Amino acid sequence: MTLVSFFSFLSKPLIMLLSNSSWRLSQPSFLLVGIPGLEESQHWIALPLGILYLLALVGNVTILFIIWMDPSLHQSMYLFLSMLAAINLVLASSTAPKALAVLLVHAHEIGYIVCLIQMFFIHAFSSMESGVLVAMALDRYVAICHPLHHSTILHPGVIGRIGMVVLVRGLLLLIPFPILLGTLIFCQATIIGHAYCEHMAVVKLACSETTVNRAYGLTMALLVIGLDVLAIGVSYAHILQAVLKVPGSEARLKAFSTCGSHICVILVFYVPGIFSFLTHRFGHHVPHHVHVLLATRYLLMPPALNPLVYGVKTQQIRQRVLRVFTQKD
Repeated sequence: MTLVSFFSFLSKPLIMLLSNSSWRLSQPSFLLVGIPGLEESQHWIALPLGILYLLALVGNVTILFIIWMDPSLHQSMYLFLSMLAAINLVLASSTAPKALAVLLVHAHEIGYIVCLIQMFFIHAFSSMESGVLVAMALDRYVAICHPLHHSTILHPGVIGRIGMVVLVRGLLLLIPFPILLGTLIFCQATIIGHAYCEHMAVVKLACSETTVNRAYGLTMALLVIGLDVLAIGVSYAHILQAVLKVPGSEARLKAFSTCGSHICVILVFYVPGIFSFLTHRFGHHVPHHVHVLLATRYLLMPPALNPLVYGVKTQQIRQRVLRVFTQKD
């Protein structure tokens, strides 16, 4: 089966669902509230969100441009970083424009199909970002534990296949989200207490049985986060074991420093994400507007901060960025 036919097969149920005219007519539009309880302050809340989105656009486009233009950066670490930057651009652009429109110009209405598409992109590309972080942990493991074989183990062909696995996993696991939502019946007010189409917020509006939707959403979150965090933990356990065997504190510090950027990015992605997930599922005493703020900023903070982390902590990226901005005609 070719790649094109595979994706055609994978997306066929979703295309059939979205192209069904009677189904489209039977589904209502949604109204996005924004930040419930803080309606009077929403234009001020939009300011930091807009800054985060601008940082995400400029930072990730710069990372992609620098890596694309410099052949010396066409190595596994930077190729994975370019994947991360591309995913971050899609993730931020799937969330921020509509959220800012809701907060600034009160464009609250969102069509049902648009809502499903936004939801799919947010969850699928969050899964892909997690997968790329696992791949980057693998790259650090090979670089530190098997330095002599690093270029032969992680050659461009292997990197491309890893990227394809990450892409297919994100699509394959998340396509059921909009398909399952298409089976729900909405017979009450379709007001979403969020600035974007959040999966569980939409599920809670349904007046039909939602057990399958809830169970699948929880299973996918635990499966993706659990397995990816476990894989990253195992990689860094081996890295730590290898580094501690290196003689000399200076040599050990240098080995650890190569992982600094990746560890920072992991913390930026997983800590707020896990906290937001736990407060949404189990934090019944947490005010709803706090959860919405956390969830919205969680989707924008990693895309905004990742380029800054790599720009500050990675010498090769930092030098090339400075060269671009200080280059004289």
